[in-house]
Amino acid sequence: VQLQAFGGGLVQPGGSLRLSCAASGDTFSYHTTGWFRQAPGKEYEFVAAKRWNGGTTSYAGAVKGRFTISRDNARTTVFLQMNSLKPEDTAVYYCASGRGLIFSDFDKRTRYGHWGQGTLVTVSS
Repeated sequence: VQLQAFGGGLVQPGGSLRLSCAASGDTFSYHTTGWFRQAPGKEYEFVAAKRWNGGTTSYAGAVKGRFTISRDNARTTVFLQMNSLKPEDTAVYYCASGRGLIFSDFDKRTRYGHWGQGTLVTVSS
């Protein structure tokens, strides 16, 4: 499955953005899908993940309550709704998918076999 992420941009603190990750060549069926981010000069950071059947989600503490991961019914697009954005959310955001992940794998970058190109989110006034 090939992934393409888009929807990044410049937003003021307190604003919202919705990122999308489109799959081609396959659907997200049986895949856990996740979002990671990398701020300038920092390591990759887990953001959120959702199991393929939609029953289990996981969020990093820094975004819980502000970000929501969801998926369309056709299982071809995954979304990351980001509300109440803060300057520290500034990063390149990447979507990823993988099969066979258990819940404790959700935040482990190496468990995802497919990655999209990043989309830059800048939160600044």
